[in-house]
Amino acid sequence: MVMAKAFTSIPNLWSLTELQRLTDAQRGSAVPESCDAVTRLSIDSRTVQPGDLFIALPGDPGERFTATRRSSRDGIDFVASAQANGAIAALVHREVAAPIDQLLVPDTYAALWAVGAGARKRLTAPVVAITGSSGKTTAKHFLAYALDAWVPPGSLNNHIGVPLSLANADPTAAAYVFEIGTNHPGEIGPLSEMVSPDLALLLNVHSAHLENFADRAALFSEKKSIFQGLSAVNLKVSEDVLGLDSHSFGFTFDADCRIVSLHHDYADLNLFGQRLRARVPGGGSHRALTMAGTVLTVHLLGTDLARALEIPSDVIPAGRGNLIRCGDIRLWDDSYNANPESMQAALDWYIAQDTVATAGRKIAVLGEMFELGADSEAEHERIMGYVAGLDEVFWVGAAWQNTDADSTSAGKHFAAADTALMDCLIEALRPGDQVMIKGSNGVFWTSQFVEKLAAQLNEHAK
Repeated sequence: MVMAKAFTSIPNLWSLTELQRLTDAQRGSAVPESCDAVTRLSIDSRTVQPGDLFIALPGDPGERFTATRRSSRDGIDFVASAQANGAIAALVHREVAAPIDQLLVPDTYAALWAVGAGARKRLTAPVVAITGSSGKTTAKHFLAYALDAWVPPGSLNNHIGVPLSLANADPTAAAYVFEIGTNHPGEIGPLSEMVSPDLALLLNVHSAHLENFADRAALFSEKKSIFQGLSAVNLKVSEDVLGLDSHSFGFTFDADCRIVSLHHDYADLNLFGQRLRARVPGGGSHRALTMAGTVLTVHLLGTDLARALEIPSDVIPAGRGNLIRCGDIRLWDDSYNANPESMQAALDWYIAQDTVATAGRKIAVLGEMFELGADSEAEHERIMGYVAGLDEVFWVGAAWQNTDADSTSAGKHFAAADTALMDCLIEALRPGDQVMIKGSNGVFWTSQFVEKLAAQLNEHAK
C-alpha cells in the first residue's frame, strides 16, 4: 500500500529550551538528569513514545473552544503514565509530584498554540491548507502522494489537531498539507492564520455540521474563512460552483481545471486549455472532483503533474470507499463519515458500478447523518429517493425512524450498528453479493463495525 508520510518521532525535532522559550514556561523544581532533545509532542499518555514531550491538556478548555467536549478528567493526572511510557518532559499548568522535567505554563492550550505558531515559522517548503464539508482527508492523501508531502495522520483538523500537527511537522520536508475543519462558527479563520498556507483549497460546502450554524450562508462564510490566512500573493482554490474569486475546478465549462468527461477510473481534464488524462482513485464524480482539485493545486504550486495524474487507488484512506474482499463477497467501506451530499454521491457511484463480474445482489447499509439540525428529517427522507436500483437496504439509526425506511422496498431498520445488525447481515449476505456501508462517524467507524463484519465474513468463508 502506498502510504503518505505521517508524523513519527524525529530526532532533535525540538529542544526543551526552544519549547520553553516559545511557551514562556517556567521549569519545574525536582528534575532528574534529562535529555534536552524532544522527538515528538503528544497529548495522549497511552501513545507516548520514548523522547516525547507530553502536553497535559485540561478537561475544560474554557470558552475559546465551544466545540470541545468538557471532561472532569485532566491531562495532568496522566503525567506519571506518560513518563512510564518514555516521555522525557511534560507541559503542565501546575507542577506534579513526578520525577520528570516539567514546563510550567498558565494554560497548556495556549502553550500548544504558541508552539504551533512557532513551528510554522520553521517551514520553508510550500504549505497547503484544505477545508470542506467532505473529502478533506482523501484530498490530503492525494496531495501527499502528488507532492511527496508531509502530512499529519488521521483527521487532526481542529483547535488541538492543527497546532499539534504543525508542532510535529518535519522541518526538512518537501511540502506540507494540513486539514482544517469546523463544527462551530469562528473556528477555521484562526487556524488558517496559524497555518498561514501558501495555497488554500476549499473542496465543497455541504450540509455537515449545519445544526450549529444559522443557515447555509453562515456555514459557507465559515468555510471561506480558510482564505483568511493567505497573504495577497498566495493562492485560492475552490470548487467552481462556489462562485468565489479563486482558481476553480469542477464540471462547469469555465472551471480552470474542468472535468471534460468521466469514465470508470479516469477522467479527461482541461487544465487552462491543456488536455490531460488523470486516474480517479476509487472512481465516482465525488472523487473526480477531489482529483481535479489536487491537479489544479499541484499545477499552481509549479510542481510536476506526473504523480498527480497517476494517483493509485490504495492512497485512499480507510473508510472512504475502500474495497474489502471477504471470500466471494465485496464490502465497500465508506463508513468514516457522511452528510447528505456525500451520501448521495456515494449511492450514485455505487449504483452505477458494473455488477456483471459478481452477478450477485447490490446491498447498502446506510447509517444516519448527524448534525443536520432542523433539516435532519427532510434530508434523511430525501436520501431515501436515491436507493432505487439496490436489491436491499439496511437503515441504521434513530434519524430514519421518522421516515418511511421500514416501508421502503426491501428495506430493514435497525436502531444501531449492533449485534442484531451484524447477525442479520451475516445471515443475509451470499457469495457474489456486494455491500456498501456508509454513515456518520459515530454510527459505524468508532465501533469498528466494518472491521468486525469483515472478520466474521472471512471466518464464514473458510
